[in-house]
Amino acid sequence: MGLTSRKEKILQAIVDGYIENPQPVSSAEIKEKHLPALSSATIRNEMAALEEMGYLTQPHASSGRVPTAEAYRLYVEKLMPRRKLSRSELKIVKRYFNRKVTEIDDMLKSTAKVISEITNLTSVAYLQSADDATVTNIRLVKISASSALIIIVTNLGVLKDTTINIGDGVTVTDEYCDRASKFVTQFFGGRKISEINRPKKIIKEVKKEYHQVFKTIIKIFKSYDHDEVMSDIILEGSAKILEQPEYANLQKAKAMLEFLDAKEELVPVLQNSDDMNITFKIGRDNELRDGMPECAIVTAQYSINGVTVGNAGVIGPIRMDYGKVVSVLDYLSRTVQMLPAGEGREGDIESVEVDDETEAIAEAEDVEE
Repeated sequence: MGLTSRKEKILQAIVDGYIENPQPVSSAEIKEKHLPALSSATIRNEMAALEEMGYLTQPHASSGRVPTAEAYRLYVEKLMPRRKLSRSELKIVKRYFNRKVTEIDDMLKSTAKVISEITNLTSVAYLQSADDATVTNIRLVKISASSALIIIVTNLGVLKDTTINIGDGVTVTDEYCDRASKFVTQFFGGRKISEINRPKKIIKEVKKEYHQVFKTIIKIFKSYDHDEVMSDIILEGSAKILEQPEYANLQKAKAMLEFLDAKEELVPVLQNSDDMNITFKIGRDNELRDGMPECAIVTAQYSINGVTVGNAGVIGPIRMDYGKVVSVLDYLSRTVQMLPAGEGREGDIESVEVDDETEAIAEAEDVEE
């Protein structure tokens, strides 16, 4: 039994209807809102066929149909309508990115906040291993006579800035910071973090006055080691899970919150195993352990200067507005790519391409306002 064009239209109508309102969709509703040229009997027959094919279920004998996880997979692969961000949604993006963004993980945190705010879903992000980042500059800035700010810059931008106490009886002056900056930049500059974390030679002698600086820098690089970073998961809007009717059941809500709390279990499902920019994992087929709640995870890769720095996306019920989610993830991916790399990134997302459809939506919203 093949999936004809008519079946696809009916299936799309059911998925769209169920995303909008989580109630079984009837043949009468499809006829009235989507396919008035078809008879209710024809629509019912097609719905029965789609049920046999595994795309629909019928909760009760007299009820309408509900899409299955298989239906959502087909929907995102073939049937999902393209959606654009509205002006109000674009304003949210600009609020977070038209400001100074210093560290790479700051960028991902902002990304997660935007995703959650626009989609009203729980968002998740993680910073991939920074092993391939190349150190371009390290600078010390005096804070007091005993402390300084260390700023590590890579080809991806600022990796980290942190305050340290120099110790060892060293008085921190501007001259000291200049000399220390040149020393550590000369040693670490041009090296990949993977080389620094796994040096072939151990430096046995470091000038005493730079000892604490050197130790701190090594510690920072090691904190970006693959194994440690992989467990550094950013979650935003966890409580929004409880707003979804699918988790109104106490046991389901508890299982979902426990899953989110066990951050180490999120890493495998967030990783993209192929070259797809956006990855969909829908339903129980991707279950990592017994008792994991049924959910959908949609993530996108985020890159700076052509280097993938992390993934971010949403976790929620399989009944989610995939069109909206994909639009948000895709737009943010392009926004991040256009952020200038280097110390103190400051977003300029006005230059991110916005097509005519988005502008039309925006103009319509302005009229309403």
